[in-house]
Amino acid sequence: MYDQHSADLPPARPAHEPTTVERGSFCTARCACGWSGPARRSRDRARADAEEHRTTA
Repeated sequence: MYDQHSADLPPARPAHEPTTVERGSFCTARCACGWSGPARRSRDRARADAEEHRTTA
């Protein structure tokens, strides 16, 4: 087996970094893990959904 050193490995990415996606007048929070929040008319509420997922997942 090959010996890997930490300097050779790419930096670790956080597992849950949700973003918001707009479609028409609705905004949805989505994450790379497959999670998706409900469609919201309020962008602030969609951002709150994303933040809640980030802290609880």
